[in-house]
Amino acid sequence: MGRQPKTLLKALVGQRGLDHSQFEQWFTKSAAQVLPSDSIPSVSESQFRRWTGGHLKHLPHGPTCRVLEAMFGVPAAVLFAPPTGETPPLVSNLPDEIDRQARRAQEDAGETASAAISDRSVEQLRDDLTDLARTYNTRSSTEVWTRSAALRDEAERHRKRTKVPVQQQELLILAGQAASLMASAAFDVGEFDGARRLARAAGVYGESARFPPLRAYADGTLAYIAYFTGDPAQAVNLTGQALTYPGIGDVAVRRLQAIKARAHGHLGDLHAARELIHLTDTDSSGARDPLHDGIAGEFSFPEERLSMSNSSTALLVGDTVLAENAARRALELVTRRPADRRSAPVLGGASADLAMARLLAGDVDRALAALAGMWAIAPDKRVTGLLARADRLQRLVLSHRRYRGSAEARELVERITLFVRTSAPSQLGAAPLALDR
Repeated sequence: MGRQPKTLLKALVGQRGLDHSQFEQWFTKSAAQVLPSDSIPSVSESQFRRWTGGHLKHLPHGPTCRVLEAMFGVPAAVLFAPPTGETPPLVSNLPDEIDRQARRAQEDAGETASAAISDRSVEQLRDDLTDLARTYNTRSSTEVWTRSAALRDEAERHRKRTKVPVQQQELLILAGQAASLMASAAFDVGEFDGARRLARAAGVYGESARFPPLRAYADGTLAYIAYFTGDPAQAVNLTGQALTYPGIGDVAVRRLQAIKARAHGHLGDLHAARELIHLTDTDSSGARDPLHDGIAGEFSFPEERLSMSNSSTALLVGDTVLAENAARRALELVTRRPADRRSAPVLGGASADLAMARLLAGDVDRALAALAGMWAIAPDKRVTGLLARADRLQRLVLSHRRYRGSAEARELVERITLFVRTSAPSQLGAAPLALDR
């Protein structure tokens, strides 16, 4: 048995594995959120050791306590007291945990390994990642994040113990799959920098393993992060590059074309966007790959997800008829699935797109009816893509003369505001989105 930490702060710091430098960076970042810019205190190494060592006779001054309370979600008096019972979990500070894990993933992605492990360990890890990918849309982002981070760490631990080339390659692929799921979870809660780092790490894993489907998936993720953060031209470049990779199947190609179409829509290139929408509906060679088809789940791009993406692109190019038809198709397809297997992002996103198309066509009553599917999405399933659509709906209602001042418009704006405010990304303080979606 190890010695009991003298303070809860020491226990929490140990739980996170923070050294002085990492703690100071987090402290400074948190201070900027709760204190005026001209009064942010610093934390010296000796001060850090006094705080965690239980040597204080009095609490730090008020601003410092406010920062520490914001960091750990615990009153300062409790932080500097001996821990009692189980140390509180840390998932409530998900954005900082995402940043920490994202950096660790980048550091681990290129490391070499040694020794050997049981094939059964690799098989179990493969099964666990496959199950997580296939149940992604039925879980909260926090749950996916926690599980995929643990599985990536497990893949890295195994990889560091084996010299068997086949195991090395598979563990690189599995670590990359876990990093990809972490990137998606980080994106879903609006943590774009962490998501970008993790997607790049996944691409490094795929390149090291000589596994093009993982590289294609990672580049597609980087592409939609790019247009969500204001760089649709980069999204076009990334998807164009990924489409040249050998060994990717029709599903991978369809996903990349849909992402590229949306990027062209954001750039105002209506002709290119329309052409790519047509390609996603017609282009098929029968090719398959082990990631997008074999594991599928979050790595797949089923027809309902394609239809929802096409409805969003159609809205960007101003084709409300195509947008309504595509959104209705997405809803028809997703509701055919068993209730516990329906994708919340598709249900909510297609409902929002359908409402948008009807509002643009002047059909307020049918637009409000379409939103029933969006309102039904639980707060922890209200991910970035859905919130972007809700935001666009709200801005349309506020800016359009047809709806200005009406009781229906006021009620809709109030409901959307509450819908966004109670979502997981908003509760976690996610950054605002960059594009007019």
